[in-house]
Amino acid sequence: MKKWYERRIDAWERKLAFRSTNRVVRPFEWGIEWTGQWPHAKHIAQNGHSPEHYIRELNRAAMDDSQLFFGYDVPTDFQLDADILRFTSPVATPYPANDVVHARYFPAKGNKAVVLLPHWNAPVDGHLALCRGLQKLGIASLRISLPYHDLRMPAELQRADYAVSSNIGRTIDATRQAVIDVRCCYDWLETQGYDRFGIIGTSLGSCYACLAATHDERISVNVFNHCSTYFADVVWTGLSTMHIREGLEGHVDVDRLRDLWMAISPVNYLDKFALRKTKSLFIYTSYDTTFLPRYSRDIIARMREFKVDHKVVVLPCGHYTMGETPFKFVDGYHICSFLKRNL
Repeated sequence: MKKWYERRIDAWERKLAFRSTNRVVRPFEWGIEWTGQWPHAKHIAQNGHSPEHYIRELNRAAMDDSQLFFGYDVPTDFQLDADILRFTSPVATPYPANDVVHARYFPAKGNKAVVLLPHWNAPVDGHLALCRGLQKLGIASLRISLPYHDLRMPAELQRADYAVSSNIGRTIDATRQAVIDVRCCYDWLETQGYDRFGIIGTSLGSCYACLAATHDERISVNVFNHCSTYFADVVWTGLSTMHIREGLEGHVDVDRLRDLWMAISPVNYLDKFALRKTKSLFIYTSYDTTFLPRYSRDIIARMREFKVDHKVVVLPCGHYTMGETPFKFVDGYHICSFLKRNL
């Protein structure tokens, strides 16, 4: 019975994963040009070193002083138009559309609010039902558009390829931008009278959420909807990132890629995360084809080692099928009930 069920879920996963036919295998690039505005870049000279060595050194510097790496100047141009909050990202990129942050606002009475980070390539209306559910529970939310997604997508793209790609430097820069943009959302929420904050991240958004929660002391309750250890391992083994691996292979292997993306891997900040004394919900699925279950179990085991206050929920589905009936309703129930009790 178990094998039959697993086969059914796997077939369903693959059907959902491959309904998108516009994935592009992009060429491998070191992306050194994306590192110029990183805080530590001015102190680390290339000095004839290889691009790989230089990016490794930048990663180490970012991890050693990650508060600076994920630090920022608070925007001064917050503007709420109907239910859309807009502001200029503190991280500048060559794409003007990407540098305007959009977040859908769902107000609620009281002092509780969350920022919701959707999954990679989520549509502009993705996760809004969850925001409305939280609103009914008295929890306000901002559903942020991630870098290079929906309204922030450069004209030449059909997918959010620049958020995660075989361009090493750009992927780090997009992650840094996402974390900083999320932190800015709390600055605006504070001006609206909220002072009790949580965060919800799904898939790629979960990685960003973990990094934001590690570096922003205002966040006290976390929901990680899909969770994993190393950024590189997910890209290398995931069903949804096979085309990215194809662009990477022949240039780096997974071990080198872990080192090149050290600064954006949540597992490398667990000591700092544990010091935050937050409450966290980790949700993963038994048959995940993108965030393989062994990586989810690994990071949860490490959370236990660091004595992080957390709850674990395991759903009997996969990565894509979590967004389908009936699993999306079960997932939503766990998220809403956890936030209602703990925020």
